[in-house]
Amino acid sequence: MILPYERSENNMHRTDYRKFLSPDTVSKLKGMELKARMVVEGFIAGMHKSPYHGFSVEFAEHRQYMPGDSIRDIDWKVYAKSDRYYIKQYEEETNLKSYILLDCSASMGYSSDPAHQNKFDYALTLAASLAYLMLKQRDAVGLTTFADDIIKYVPPRSTTGHLHVLLRQFSNLVTASTTDIALPLHEMAERIKRRGLIIIISDLFDDPERIISGIKHFRHRNHEVIVFQVLDPREQDFAFSGEAIFEDMETGEKITTLPWQIKGDYAKQFNSFTSLLAAECRQARADYHLIDTSMPFDKALYAFLAKRERLF
Repeated sequence: MILPYERSENNMHRTDYRKFLSPDTVSKLKGMELKARMVVEGFIAGMHKSPYHGFSVEFAEHRQYMPGDSIRDIDWKVYAKSDRYYIKQYEEETNLKSYILLDCSASMGYSSDPAHQNKFDYALTLAASLAYLMLKQRDAVGLTTFADDIIKYVPPRSTTGHLHVLLRQFSNLVTASTTDIALPLHEMAERIKRRGLIIIISDLFDDPERIISGIKHFRHRNHEVIVFQVLDPREQDFAFSGEAIFEDMETGEKITTLPWQIKGDYAKQFNSFTSLLAAECRQARADYHLIDTSMPFDKALYAFLAKRERLF
């Protein structure tokens, strides 16, 4: 199947980019970029060592030592010959291509507290932060959005300006449609020829066996895979009180019940669901991380850095 670059009807992404020049849109893009930068730079500042240390790099040139430079980068062999301090400068390798696969199905729009981020907004910030971090490291990053099929595909690039291309896509996304995660996973596994890093961001509310089949397809193609299952805290602890009406955000089906009566069964089903995903990902040698919208983004960023470092 040829991947569509645009999707028609109600969820169509408009091609009139003049709208991105409007003050409201520019403000929104700048806000997302600022938020992503704050997440990443705050994360880096809190680390005990630079995330770049240990990454595969190539030597570029020497330059004279300046106050404030790390003594770790001093070339002591040059010092022994010249009695002068020189710093080794490196260039990060740019041969890693990463692909962010972002779930835009209707269930991602859920939040148990209207005052807090819903899953989709959290996923957008996470995706933007990862893109910012990758491009900062001169890695190429692409984007695929999906629901029951592929909505948009943006090929990976490593240029600084590519961040704004991705942010424009993020700013134009809405949640809609039902979920069929396996179909877009299989389509992308067939499309991506060169080995890369696949980052899946979704609530994974679909048949786990079919999801795993898509992940295994990537692994069969020798891609590395990180899976971030993004959930609302209440979807994990089911801490609802009083009589409640639960509505499926994708089908509209409603159930009226007393949450405390079904909480035990829900917990068993939920734990079985997530345990199966985790176990199957381990068996497929894919990294699985369950995160909820109350968590800081550090867990996801650490997971990415650890995976990237292992690739080199």
